Amino acid sequence: MGLSEFFWNLGAWNWFIVAVALFALESVVPGVHFVWFGVAAVIVGALGLTLDIAWEWQLITFAVISCITVFFARRYAAPDVARSDEPDLNARAVQYVGRVVTVEQAIADGRGKVRVGDTVWNAQGSDAPQGARVRITGTNGTCLLVEHALN
Repeated sequence: MGLSEFFWNLGAWNWFIVAVALFALESVVPGVHFVWFGVAAVIVGALGLTLDIAWEWQLITFAVISCITVFFARRYAAPDVARSDEPDLNARAVQYVGRVVTVEQAIADGRGKVRVGDTVWNAQGSDAPQGARVRITGTNGTCLLVEHALN
């Protein structure tokens, strides 16, 4: 049986078989939306049992219902993102913004190292000699952006 013959003979039960295959794929490949395509296949199969729909319209209906189910799943089934009192809790570098630290390795040509507590961080900023005091103004990934501290 060729693929075109398979589609030509699509009936309600074929959609249920497709749904089972999609549900099985969802369990093997988590994080993908196969389950919502499976739901769409079940709906098309149910429609196929009650209505006489040409295979072309079954495919179009499947595509439309798949888009709708994926849209609603992404929009309304997204995990709740809990608001936190400390949104930068796991962004360690961001927590240092505003802190005055010591230059560990002279900042030359905009790059050097600063000591924050017992850790040495890469730093970017205007040139500063070793031992100078700089203020952390931001981050660029894991690199601290610094400027000369006034005090």
